[in-house]
Amino acid sequence: MNVGFIGTGSMGSILIESMLRTNALRPEQIVATNRTFAKAVRLAEAHPGLRAVPTNREVALSCDMIFLCVKPKEFKCVIDEIRPHVDASQLIVSITSPVLIRHLEEHIPCKIAKIIPSITNYVCSGATLTMYGSRMEADDIERLERLLTSMSKPLNVSEEYTRVCSDLSSCGPAFLAYFIEQFVQAAVTYTGITKEEATKLASEMVLGTGMLLTSGGFSPESLRERVTVPGGITAEGLRMLSLDLDGTFERLVRTTHHKYKEELDKVEGLFYNPQS
Repeated sequence: MNVGFIGTGSMGSILIESMLRTNALRPEQIVATNRTFAKAVRLAEAHPGLRAVPTNREVALSCDMIFLCVKPKEFKCVIDEIRPHVDASQLIVSITSPVLIRHLEEHIPCKIAKIIPSITNYVCSGATLTMYGSRMEADDIERLERLLTSMSKPLNVSEEYTRVCSDLSSCGPAFLAYFIEQFVQAAVTYTGITKEEATKLASEMVLGTGMLLTSGGFSPESLRERVTVPGGITAEGLRMLSLDLDGTFERLVRTTHHKYKEELDKVEGLFYNPQS
């Protein structure tokens, strides 16, 4: 099986690197291109056998499965470019959340899947959200999930909930990293502990907490209750957080959904009203 990647930016390169690191794919199975061709060439130089090609057409002609790792505004142009060179046997995998499965099924004859990876996949952890089009068959799903399982836990979700699931699995690492960044800075400013030591402590805490919430059998609620002694220091800190963060996460979800709706409207315009 030859696997193509159109787009080798941040997430496209993470997918390639992770699949190679876990031996899910061999370099000679991968064909990659990028709008800035030098980026694809650098990947090929780093992984002898991986083939960098200058056009999307060449990826479409040579691959059984093609990952489209491009920005929403570039998507329609890419689809128009590869449409004459693909057929019903090929599997197209979009990683772009505002591009809906119906957009692709209405404009291209291939089998269609949509996934939302996470930066956590770079260390072969975290979830990959999966959604499947009407042309996908059981063996197509198995073939794709075999690749995804090498670097993540594939979780099938309804496309209706793409945004909120992405908030948790894909945007979540950035939100959590920001919280840790602020926590560390406050510790440094208030106490004089070094940033390096505070960062190490906080990072190990996050790792351990993640393990408790997955393999450790705790839920967020039960973990919080286990750590909190009534009237103690943790309880006082949580009381302050509950007051100061009241409504914050609701506003966060509203904000990400509003931005998603803006992007979705733009994609709809590109696919169905190109002159607007």
